[in-house]
Amino acid sequence: MIKLINSREFGQNIQKIRLSRGLTQEQTVAGLQLLGSPISRSTYSLIETGKGNVFVSDLVGLKKLFNVDYDEFFKGIPTSR
Repeated sequence: MIKLINSREFGQNIQKIRLSRGLTQEQTVAGLQLLGSPISRSTYSLIETGKGNVFVSDLVGLKKLFNVDYDEFFKGIPTSR
């Protein structure tokens, strides 16, 4: 399984997108689970706060669920480390 490193900006972007779609964390997790992800709400919450890693497969699921381009997840993230 491939994971992305956690990032506060990345998590904030996901949260903004979720809220713009009018979804709760529970609804988002339920949607991901329907797509085959075993993610829990607590794990998803860690991703939004920038404290948890996200699986690439969950990022693909979020793209489908939110109906956005991948660029939306990475807005404002600096290229320097």
